[in-house]
Amino acid sequence: MKTIQFREAVCEAMSEEMRRDETIFLMGEEVAEYNGAYKASKGMLDEFGAKRVIDTPIAELGFAGISTGAAMNGLRPIVEFMTFNFSMVAIDQIINNAAKMKQMSGGQINVPIVFRGPTGSAGQLGATHSQSFESWFANCPGLKVIVPSTPYDCKGLLKSAIRDNDPVIFMESEQMYADKGEVPEGEYLLPIGVADVKRKGTDVTIVSFGKIIKIAFEAADILAKEGISCEIIDLRTVRPIDYATVIESVKKTNRLVCLEEAWPLGSIATEITYKVQQEAFDYLDAPIKRITTLDTPAPYSPTLLKVWLPQLEQVLDAVKSVMYIK
Repeated sequence: MKTIQFREAVCEAMSEEMRRDETIFLMGEEVAEYNGAYKASKGMLDEFGAKRVIDTPIAELGFAGISTGAAMNGLRPIVEFMTFNFSMVAIDQIINNAAKMKQMSGGQINVPIVFRGPTGSAGQLGATHSQSFESWFANCPGLKVIVPSTPYDCKGLLKSAIRDNDPVIFMESEQMYADKGEVPEGEYLLPIGVADVKRKGTDVTIVSFGKIIKIAFEAADILAKEGISCEIIDLRTVRPIDYATVIESVKKTNRLVCLEEAWPLGSIATEITYKVQQEAFDYLDAPIKRITTLDTPAPYSPTLLKVWLPQLEQVLDAVKSVMYIK
């Protein structure tokens, strides 16, 4: 095993796949000459050249459309959005063309494309640059949506996403690019749609994904000292969702807390809550708790931002609440 940064895991996954398959190319703002806005494509222009690592204008709708057309005609594009906040400009191409083309063509046309980039809050970036769109894209049939939380998961899932014949939304975080973690020396792939039990426990299940899951681990360490054993499930993929892993865990722990960096209405946590009450209601010993951002646009003030985002104290309180501990 070797230890690398999250951004290096992204770069390794893309580079390895581009060496394997000449139909793969990378397109986006600053991906080439600048080595990527977050240096996730460092060195790729030098290795693959300007025909396969392509700098674009600030025109997300345009290059999302070009890449979708390229995918329909036998190529396998990787599209980097500098942030998924900017993907809103391109959402017509993603939702109305990439996601629907296979169904509308009666299965004749595949769209093997990966749209990737950072999602969610990254500090004082204001309301229009701090949004989480995982549940938005997960709501659309035809898309697969991946939100990894470690370099290991990132590399293995990104390689699988690039090889997939359907459009994949691959969501990262500006605040995770410098995170370090172990990955195998050799090639490996991880299956899309399979959750990972990151920490085994017996008293309560915590379900999360993406960078916010770090709070769950902090809480679990604190609660362990108080004799409370938390099982932490990292969904990794939010379309399709691995309901079975969550339900089996709840059948064991009898309690569930969902932690998500997103607005509460229509969230992934809402969907998990519905599925658990449908499939495992008789196993629940307490109402399910859900922790999300506040139901407002993200504030700029650091004091207000802390209140807006899920916090460690909320996870501790939620776990104790479902345990009926005051």
